[in-house]
Amino acid sequence: MEVGFYIDGFNLYYGGRSYFGGRAGWRWLDLRALATTIIGVASAQPAWTGATLGRLVYCTARTGDPDQDAYVGALSAAGSYDWIEWGYYLEKLIHRPLAVQPRGAPRPQVVNPAMPIRVQDAGKNLHKAKFMASVSHREEKGSDVNLATHALLDVLNGAVAAVIMVTNDSDLKLPLGEIRKRVPVGLLNPGNPRKRPTAGALRASPAFGVGGHWWGRITPNQYLGHQLSDPVADATGKTFARPAGW
Repeated sequence: MEVGFYIDGFNLYYGGRSYFGGRAGWRWLDLRALATTIIGVASAQPAWTGATLGRLVYCTARTGDPDQDAYVGALSAAGSYDWIEWGYYLEKLIHRPLAVQPRGAPRPQVVNPAMPIRVQDAGKNLHKAKFMASVSHREEKGSDVNLATHALLDVLNGAVAAVIMVTNDSDLKLPLGEIRKRVPVGLLNPGNPRKRPTAGALRASPAFGVGGHWWGRITPNQYLGHQLSDPVADATGKTFARPAGW
C-alpha cells in the first residue's frame, strides 16, 4: 500500500520550535527518513499493513533567508522529497486596536484609556476610546491550500492508497473529511501537545468513511534522530552545509 506523505513546512517548523525554541540540532531535518520511520510504525495497524512511502510533498514559501535556501538545496540534493510546492508571503499595513491577554484570560482584551494616559474630548475623559496602531503584517499564504490540493488529487487519481498529513491547521477540516471518505488518513501534529494541542476540527471518528484513521505527533527524538548529513552534496558536487545554529 503506497502512502502519500504531505508536509506543511511552516507548521513543521513552528512545531519544532514549540519543543526546542532557539536551540540547535533539529532544523536540518531529513523529511524522507522521518516519513519512512513513521510509516513503518503505522504499518503495524491492520488498515495500514504493507504501507510504504509512495510520494512525499513538501509545501512551504520562500522567506528570503539564505539559511532556508541552504536547507531546501540540501533536501533536493538528498532526494528528501518528491515534490516541493511553493506558496508566497503577503506583506501589508494593517490597523489594529492595542490589546493585552492577561494570564488565564480566554481571549485578548482591548486596552482602553486609563491613567497615566487618558483620552479627552472637550475636557471629558473618553473611557471607552481605543488606541489604534498601524503595523506591518507579513503572512504566509498558500501552504494549506497546496497541501490539500496535492493530497486530494493524489487520492482521486489513485496515486496513493493512504495519506499522512503533517499539519495542525484547522482550515483543513473539509478536505481531510473528503479524503477520509476514500482512504485511511494519519494526522501528525508536529508540535508539543501541551503548547500546541491537536486542533479539534481535524479530529473525527477512526471509523469515519473507509476507517483506519489515526492521530499522532512528531516527538522531539524524531526531530533529533532524523537529520540530514552535513554537508549534503548533489550530483554535480555542489555542497549544502548546515547553517550555524541549526
